[in-house]
Amino acid sequence: MRTLDDLDVAGKRVLVRVDFNVPLDDDRNITDDARIQAALPTLKELREKGASGLVLLAHLGRPKGGPDPKFSLKPAADRLGELLGVDVVLAPDLDDVPAGDVVMVENVRFFEGETKNDEDLAKRYAALADVYVNDAFGAAHRAHASTEAVAHLLPSAAGRLLEREVTTLNGILEDPKRPMVAVVGGAKVTDKIGVLEAFLEKADTVLIGGAMCFPFFKAQGHEVGSSLCEEEGLEPAKALLGNAKLELPTDLVAGREFSADTEVQPLDGIDVPEGWMGLDVGPGTAERYSAIIAAAGTVFWNGPMGAFELEPFAAGTKAVAEAMAATDATTVVGGGDSAAALAQFGLADRVSHLSTGGGASLELIEGKELPGVKALS
Repeated sequence: MRTLDDLDVAGKRVLVRVDFNVPLDDDRNITDDARIQAALPTLKELREKGASGLVLLAHLGRPKGGPDPKFSLKPAADRLGELLGVDVVLAPDLDDVPAGDVVMVENVRFFEGETKNDEDLAKRYAALADVYVNDAFGAAHRAHASTEAVAHLLPSAAGRLLEREVTTLNGILEDPKRPMVAVVGGAKVTDKIGVLEAFLEKADTVLIGGAMCFPFFKAQGHEVGSSLCEEEGLEPAKALLGNAKLELPTDLVAGREFSADTEVQPLDGIDVPEGWMGLDVGPGTAERYSAIIAAAGTVFWNGPMGAFELEPFAAGTKAVAEAMAATDATTVVGGGDSAAALAQFGLADRVSHLSTGGGASLELIEGKELPGVKALS
């Protein structure tokens, strides 16, 4: 993969694809600027190497066609300006991109053809600069005009964030410190079947949490009550049962309903009574998982152990987060809800690598080719 070391940017205008798909509150204030912060090393290096100007491309959310103020990148442009100490101009469309030190083009998903990897749109992007840098790992698994097609039209390379993400994730797959432990949670087995299969092959232990444990329990003949139990996950779960590397919860915390003030019942086992739903792993499981993490050489974590956003059901996820933070092992967190949990518990800076791309990191682990990465090879 070509990197900034392979690209001459002195005196040139650089088109940079960044991932500024940041969460906003109802007043359009950014609630977590981690993705903007993660782009700073690349942007600063390009300016230090004498780039004549930066033109940034990014997306926000999933607008339904045309410009929509709700999905404007203005909050991201303003925040980047604060962090860089420069005025970041937001260009409303591709026909009106001014010269400037740092210019951001409005949400690329406002442009027809972006998600279809349209070559004509890519040519319009390419006309804005002399060279192209992709630093948007969170969008690298999409073959879009701003991540794939444009990379073939200009001298192109990976930014430092994209480079670090790919190098780190490939590193734990190809040469991990042993024992290697994968912690996989979340709602659905089917969403992560490829990841589970990859880790059952490469890791020494795979710890399962979240609602995805219920298809495994149901396949074993246990009662799941009103728990979220994905029917389509039953067959894949059944196929993985019996693998000696697979560890499932042995106790649970149940609630009457999905609510922070619901009635709560700890279960000394995994059979969920009728009218109750399993919403977290129990203390015994949390302790066992924490001990396995503590003894690991490498840990990869993607997906919470329960409904951590609800205080009564946060303990399992918090235990995993604290075990990750306390260990000397190489710890890699695959973005998404796991990253949100680390932030909630104030532990985001206590892991070796916190990925900015949940979907992209999972596809890389599954062995899939990422179009945005392949285009830079």
